[in-house]
Amino acid sequence: MRLDCGPCIVRDWARSDKASLVRHANNRNIWRNLTHRFAYPYKDEHADAWFAMLEGMPEPTHWAIELGGEAVGAIGCMLGEGVYKRTAQFGYWLGEAYWGRGIMTAAVKAVVPYAMERFGLARLESPVFEWNPASMRVLEKCGFAREAVLRASVSKDGELIDSVLYAFIDKTRH
Repeated sequence: MRLDCGPCIVRDWARSDKASLVRHANNRNIWRNLTHRFAYPYKDEHADAWFAMLEGMPEPTHWAIELGGEAVGAIGCMLGEGVYKRTAQFGYWLGEAYWGRGIMTAAVKAVVPYAMERFGLARLESPVFEWNPASMRVLEKCGFAREAVLRASVSKDGELIDSVLYAFIDKTRH
């Protein structure tokens, strides 16, 4: 998969992305906004596990965000199963040096319709930690609606915080 998003490219991950993945992912400010599945410090072995997981998937649902030929972030979804097969959890991160440039908004705008169509989804869900208003703005600019505040639902970095649930609904698919 390769999507031209204007300021960036969203594409499949490659093992050759390992050094840039570790360089950009090994950042406490990124880790602070992601779930427990994202390690900090982020080391070579975490990247190796990531690539092994991707290689074991029947079809990629997680992609690299590329700028200037280098993977500087990630975007993707985890597909639901059973009664949740038309829903996916959606998320992303971007190297801190690239924050505030509209890159993530462009990537989300490109990936959402691709993922909805490719996987036959009706809904994408994206929970955001209460201390991350920049991510909330990205989702709002991309057509996600704020559905709920999940009070005291996240324990991260020694704090118990709220998460805010955003969702994108494809009204043509339900």
